[in-house]
Amino acid sequence: MARRPELIKVDETRAAIEELRDLAKTATLTGPSRKALLGSISDMQELLDRLTRDLDPVSLPESFFDPTEPRLIGHFVALALIAQDRRPLADVSKAYGSGVYAIYYTGDADIYAPISGTETPIYVGKADPPANAKTVIEQLTKLTDRLGEHRKNIDKVAGIELADFECRSLAVQSGYQASAEIHLIRLFEPIWNNETRILFGLGKHGDASSTRANNKSPWDTVHPGRAWASGNPEAKSLDQISTEVADHFAQAKIFRTTDDVFEAFARGIKQQDSLDDLSEP
Repeated sequence: MARRPELIKVDETRAAIEELRDLAKTATLTGPSRKALLGSISDMQELLDRLTRDLDPVSLPESFFDPTEPRLIGHFVALALIAQDRRPLADVSKAYGSGVYAIYYTGDADIYAPISGTETPIYVGKADPPANAKTVIEQLTKLTDRLGEHRKNIDKVAGIELADFECRSLAVQSGYQASAEIHLIRLFEPIWNNETRILFGLGKHGDASSTRANNKSPWDTVHPGRAWASGNPEAKSLDQISTEVADHFAQAKIFRTTDDVFEAFARGIKQQDSLDDLSEP
């Protein structure tokens, strides 16, 4: 009796894998070639997983909730931050804790008009705890210290007023702040964050004497006033930055209410729960 063609193909594939295994054992691999080989093997494993699922007569559920999934933890910490009350940035006082925060603009500067008074933050960030910190007291005052630095920088420059800024902050268990920050940046694309690559530089500190020739950050070009940045050449002109900011706001999602934010979080959690979306990084 002739064997089924799919079973013959399985035998051929198994033999090819064994041949690859023997070849890999004897080959002298460089770092890049090893990385490329491992990537190709990972792709094959994914294809085999998909084949196994396709052949199984019992289907998987549409979603499977794993509360330990790191990406979902980032969602939840970020969501908990958005659930906090907003307060004036000027009113932040010292408190224990490290974690995440978001800063919002409420003023009348034309460049920030699209997000003024909305739930789209102008900047989000994290404050990392000291090494091995387990309790909120052992985390020291990292979170409020970071907000205090931003408060001082905003207060000393032109074009914006400290009274026009509000913030949310959330102290979190050590280790969870990084994934939450990543999620907040991806969701909101805050115009002051380095990752947005437009109006960055708020968190930059004074240049050392050996780096005085560094270009002035776009933030310092739009908001002059930090003495250490005054003599540095501009990397981009004010007109160029203003145009890039306007283009960004024209295409970016502006979250006007907390309902808009919570809806986006719900969509994100649903997508990351999906067992069908194996392409999710």
